[in-house]
Amino acid sequence: MVEEILGFAASGAGPHALLSIRKRGANTEWVARELARVAGCKPFEVGFAGLKDRNAVTTQAFTVPLGKRTPDSFAGMKGEGWEVLSANAHQRKLPRGALEGNRFEITVRHLSGDIARLRERLERIAAGGVPNYFGPQRFGRDAGNLEQVLRAAAEAATRGRSRGRGDQGFMLSAARSLIFNAILAARVETGTWNRLQPGDVANLDGRGSVFAVEAVDVDLDRRCAALEVHPTAPLIGTGESLARSAVLELETSVARLFPEAETVVRAERMNAERRALRLRVRDLEHQLDGDVLHLRYALSAGSFATAVLREIIGLQDALE
Repeated sequence: MVEEILGFAASGAGPHALLSIRKRGANTEWVARELARVAGCKPFEVGFAGLKDRNAVTTQAFTVPLGKRTPDSFAGMKGEGWEVLSANAHQRKLPRGALEGNRFEITVRHLSGDIARLRERLERIAAGGVPNYFGPQRFGRDAGNLEQVLRAAAEAATRGRSRGRGDQGFMLSAARSLIFNAILAARVETGTWNRLQPGDVANLDGRGSVFAVEAVDVDLDRRCAALEVHPTAPLIGTGESLARSAVLELETSVARLFPEAETVVRAERMNAERRALRLRVRDLEHQLDGDVLHLRYALSAGSFATAVLREIIGLQDALE
């Protein structure tokens, strides 16, 4: 179960309806198209902050233009796999990324293993976070998004850039995520994924702000240990990196291991960004009922619940 944490309430007035919708067995874009059909508007006029998994019970926000409708006309509305829980007037269309985070409830059945070690690991995660990997869903079913990267790189080599497709954004995100995960894995191997190094670029927890770290002093060490700041790695693109010294050398050398991913991103002239290497896990709670484990935790926007789950248990089957 996933519940969005918007961090703000409906404005109470305006030309849009802010809807809280619970869905199951339906992806976000399909629900958005259904709302557009019901509201009599264009699909692009429907707003939502983030994509939510099809295979989950999710509660998330959408906005639709009111037109001549009132917010009450949407209350209780239902469709295949979705229902409106509440509707209120709002001033603006909900833009992508306009949320603080997500709250997760996950049930793991047929659990086996050392319960004492499980509890110890949960305590360590609550205190120190986990590596902030992109989850396997970022790369598509059977890594289909990465197959597109290979095809697009071949096109870019002959055309200068790949031909645009409707799913181009997913392919480019997969290319950048692949390199980020590899850099993070290298930092995990050296034990520096959760410690600032000279030349790092630090991120303020839960925010997009970053700053260059020329030297690591006592205060920065303390803030990093308290999960207030985190080291970062690049989401590659154009623009000069803020990283320096050995940190920049590592990031550059790892990125070069994935020439196809570099090619498609640079061909599209995407701006470089930074992402925290460490993910803070808030409000982590667990309950054991025999061989059933119930987990509850909250994560900042753009993070993957699977990144936390993989640090807690080993899975026999790949997550889709």
